[in-house]
Amino acid sequence: MMKAYPLQLTLPIATHVFGGQLIKTRLGKAGLPDGRVAETWEVSDVDGKIATVKNGELAGMSLRELAQRYPEELVGPGWRGPHFPLLTKFIDGSGMLPVHLHANDETAQRLEQQPNGKTEAWHILWAAEGATCLAGVKPGVSRAQLRSALLAEEYDAVMHRLPVRTGDTFYIPGGMLHAFGPDTLIYEIEQTSDIQQHAMPWRMEDGSEISRAEQEKNIDALLDELRPELTTAPQPGLVIEESPHFSRRVCCAGPYFALERWRFSSDNDYTFRGAQIISNLGDPLTLKAAGESLTLGRAESCLLPAALRRVTFCGAGETLVGYVPDLARDIIEPLRARGYSEKETGRLGDVQDTLR
Repeated sequence: MMKAYPLQLTLPIATHVFGGQLIKTRLGKAGLPDGRVAETWEVSDVDGKIATVKNGELAGMSLRELAQRYPEELVGPGWRGPHFPLLTKFIDGSGMLPVHLHANDETAQRLEQQPNGKTEAWHILWAAEGATCLAGVKPGVSRAQLRSALLAEEYDAVMHRLPVRTGDTFYIPGGMLHAFGPDTLIYEIEQTSDIQQHAMPWRMEDGSEISRAEQEKNIDALLDELRPELTTAPQPGLVIEESPHFSRRVCCAGPYFALERWRFSSDNDYTFRGAQIISNLGDPLTLKAAGESLTLGRAESCLLPAALRRVTFCGAGETLVGYVPDLARDIIEPLRARGYSEKETGRLGDVQDTLR
């Protein structure tokens, strides 16, 4: 049996060329190296960036090992999977990210021999005035037109450009072409995967040039995984006032994940059924559970195993909470009880099948 308590994990970091110092300077995250930091992988079970427990009895065990040895105690009742299902990151879009896409489940299994694809969502923590993103393909664009535009880096000719504002959330299904930046800082929640196809004439790891032949090959692979019918729009989220001291903003929801942003002004007891990822957005925050306490600094995260079932957030705070939802129980029914329409709930992401 796994001992259940709040887990602190090691922090894989990516130094891609689009990054800068926003995670340190705007979020106030401590312990980061000097120089460029594009991404901090807050909870990760991705090959090559698998996190390891830092605290308590399970220290030294990898998240992969825990997910395989204790799937129900870590993730939730009935869970079976090759890895922990969620990946979360802070991403510094000081520069423009590559125009790219991630396969959906079917395409990842068929073309990339991967167990799942990568649907994701971006919660905008900060964006400069006038910041934008590219998301989705304009209607009526043929494969040949799209290929030509991508090779010419004429993205606005074929893609939707959308405003990016602090506090909004974008739900990005697998198969949607997208990019954001510059001058953007986000929290990303997604399926556990690192598959992608991108269109750029440079490598995002170091900015080195890609040959024309390689770029054409990459774009052809991207087009094979593209779902051009997909669209998205920024959403402010739907607020549930649990009490005068506690509000939940449901930022996005779908079959793979839900993300909420909480504000509370006094101690808050929380019970749950499945694993919860907690990322602190404010001053140091203490969590108490199973007779233990853990204090998260600004922009620090922890993982609450499903078997823990209950935690107390001490004092005032603001957090992001990510989890794999039961869409009817965790999303649709609470929002319906607060008077939100099916149309409003449907805008959160991919919940339409459950609403029917």
